[in-house]
Amino acid sequence: MRAAAAIPLLLLMALAGLAARAATRAKMSRGRGSKWWGIAKAGEPNNLLPLAPGELYMDPAVHATLRRKQRRLVRDHPGVLLAVVKGANQAIGECQFQFRNRRWNCSTKNFFRGKNLFGKIVDRGCRETAFIYAITSAGVTHAIARACAEGSIQSCTCDYRHAGRVAGGRGGGGGGGKKPDWEWGGCSDNIEYGFKFSRDFVDTGERGRTLREKMNLHNNEAGRLHVREEMRKECKCHGMSGSCTVKTCWMRLPHFRVVGDNLKDRFDGASRVLVGNAGSPRGPGAGKGKGNRYNFQLQPYDAQHKPPGRKDLVYLDQSPNFCERNPRQGIQGTHGRECNETSLGLDGCDLMCCGRGHRSQEVMLVERCHCTFHWCCEVKCKTCHVRKTIHTCQ
Repeated sequence: MRAAAAIPLLLLMALAGLAARAATRAKMSRGRGSKWWGIAKAGEPNNLLPLAPGELYMDPAVHATLRRKQRRLVRDHPGVLLAVVKGANQAIGECQFQFRNRRWNCSTKNFFRGKNLFGKIVDRGCRETAFIYAITSAGVTHAIARACAEGSIQSCTCDYRHAGRVAGGRGGGGGGGKKPDWEWGGCSDNIEYGFKFSRDFVDTGERGRTLREKMNLHNNEAGRLHVREEMRKECKCHGMSGSCTVKTCWMRLPHFRVVGDNLKDRFDGASRVLVGNAGSPRGPGAGKGKGNRYNFQLQPYDAQHKPPGRKDLVYLDQSPNFCERNPRQGIQGTHGRECNETSLGLDGCDLMCCGRGHRSQEVMLVERCHCTFHWCCEVKCKTCHVRKTIHTCQ
């Protein structure tokens, strides 16, 4: 009897071991640094509350999404947490905007159930995963750089590296005795601090030892580069009666929509890659960093293609078609999705519905209309009933 009873126990132990190994393989297949995305939920009510000046209470489930180094960074840099939360949510919103008319629409999951915020799609090294890593890294970089300039983070300020320098004309040198027409001043967004902090925070856990971790690091770096290289100069005129005798200029972050548009273009032209020989010199896919975390060469999967550039997105696996629901792979499918009957693009009913057909339904919507401005300062609108035809995939 004892031997018979021991068999189910041994079977349960074996099954538990298999499940643990499967979970470990899944975790390693997507890299180790994706869990922090759950911090986006910290922006919801009661998940992030002030305790004392410079201290915040974070819901334990949200706190558990951070690795030890990330918790230390948050603790040592008061004000950083809110900026990271803002950056994560900004990235999620931009991802969902860019893919609103695609079969995969960047939907998010309830991470409190122990699942990744973006679902199981991140277990696959596909284009969609590449975009997620790039846009979230860019979101943190953007939010931290802006928060520094706004004085929201105690450990950083505006970027004053250019302050006091006088520039003249396009060259910015002001040499040759030419009277300068603008000078550096004002409060520049601190992109260098944002870039470095994003590396320290976002790349935590990605050691660059596996091909998937190298993919993640490359796409993280690409997202940051798109923010830094879209910095633009803004100026303010000075002079008698607005004559603009001299302009004071500073560097300003791009609108995040610009970053999202650029990364979406890189998504459409993403490169499927392999990794070069160990110890190869730093190539176009590498970033700058200490140690060898970024010191790798990514080679194109097709030898006839050129190697990816530093701002290109890279992936390892082909994307699924996202047509049918597959919970095991984290695919929601397109059944019930709204489509555009007249479009020939990806949002059209033929492509969105994967050839299954669609149904049309007339609905009555209530909208504000005939809005007028009344001095001062009120906008008054009427309520209109509008009949609209909605098309949804079968």
